[in-house]
Amino acid sequence: MIRRQQLVDQVIEHLRARISAGEFPPGARLPTEPQLMELLGVGRSTVREAVRALAHSGLLEVRQGDGTYVLAPASADEPLALRLRRAQVHEVHEVRRALELEIARLAAMRRDEADLAALQAALSARGAALARGEADAALTADLAFHTALADATHNSVLADLYRAFAPPMRDALAALWAAFESGAATHQLHAELVAAVVAADPARASAAAAAILDRHSAVLER
Repeated sequence: MIRRQQLVDQVIEHLRARISAGEFPPGARLPTEPQLMELLGVGRSTVREAVRALAHSGLLEVRQGDGTYVLAPASADEPLALRLRRAQVHEVHEVRRALELEIARLAAMRRDEADLAALQAALSARGAALARGEADAALTADLAFHTALADATHNSVLADLYRAFAPPMRDALAALWAAFESGAATHQLHAELVAAVVAADPARASAAAAAILDRHSAVLER
């Protein structure tokens, strides 16, 4: 399963590169499914999954009974929510680092009792879901945790930005957890982050957030 998912990702990136290079310009029809299978040396299910992902991201259009076509590049005024749907896992991780380190620091400085209660509740829900082996519920609780942390900054723009970023982050985390490790590996680090916020220690909170992100970086590099 891990190898298959990695193969799909490789096919996606390969097709993106050929489209970016102009080999398949906007409006062009992609080779047929059997041709792509032969060209890329992969199976039918891998080709279909890669094409489906690129169609979902807005790069391709599948026309039933006709073929698959390359769409024009997104315009500069593309809504952020649509642009984020096209984000790659490494892009999501880089943006997450930029946001979460500052969020952790500000949350430790500005949190109130209601914020601490929300963080503790989300952390408990995350741990309980992981203990039950319920990955989807754990992901939901993980996002609730980090959203509560963003709310604790009392910066409405930062909190709204984090909420807009949450859907692609959930997709990236789901792929990471499914392929390499579950969220259990970083649960203690999340608890340390809460402890730092409770202690109103911004440097310690930022360090705990960095430790979580460093763990994910190490996994991605594998």
